[in-house]
Amino acid sequence: MVVLHYTDMPSVEGALTRLCDPAAKVSAHYVISEEGEVVRLVDESMRAWHAGLSYWRGKANVNGCSIGIELHNPGHTCGYRPFPDAQIDALVPLLHRIVQDYDIPRANVVGHSDIAPQRKLDPGELFPWDRLAEYRLALPRPTKLELGDPFDNDGAFYLALERFGYDVSDGKKAVEAFQRRWRPEKIDGEIDGQIRAILFRLLLDRDQGRTR
Repeated sequence: MVVLHYTDMPSVEGALTRLCDPAAKVSAHYVISEEGEVVRLVDESMRAWHAGLSYWRGKANVNGCSIGIELHNPGHTCGYRPFPDAQIDALVPLLHRIVQDYDIPRANVVGHSDIAPQRKLDPGELFPWDRLAEYRLALPRPTKLELGDPFDNDGAFYLALERFGYDVSDGKKAVEAFQRRWRPEKIDGEIDGQIRAILFRLLLDRDQGRTR
């Protein structure tokens, strides 16, 4: 897996200092500045403490099976803003090399909020997932929703959401995380026809081998 984060700190220097401080008990394999500088902090063969309490597609303790990439951004607590082109331009080749080296499915390139929906918001609703999807480095947002909504109640939706990968122990937070990734223009934690249709399309494409 690859997990994308934001630093949630005012400066990249402060983020690097914290990520290199053993007392902080947090680390990542890479940090990318807003200017596009890539800094490697942890060798890819080693575990980094970037995910925390986490879950994805049946696996807990995501730290043990993932590479963590921190993108410097002040985050929701320090002045959240769009990710500059230079930063994403630096992320793309790094991510491409990682997914090629480890044969990582696009469905396993995720945000921190996807694997820890009760605790995390990053990389957030402004992250340009569509840029990664253009290079087949992440799943694209489904646009063909003509098959509609097959889930006749919220329980069926939650079961499907868990099957896709999410921890649904806090249903509202799981829905918010799904919306943040797949329908960022409206994040309210409410299950509606649009997000049901998006989830159904995602699952259908995966089950039929069109995505991985």
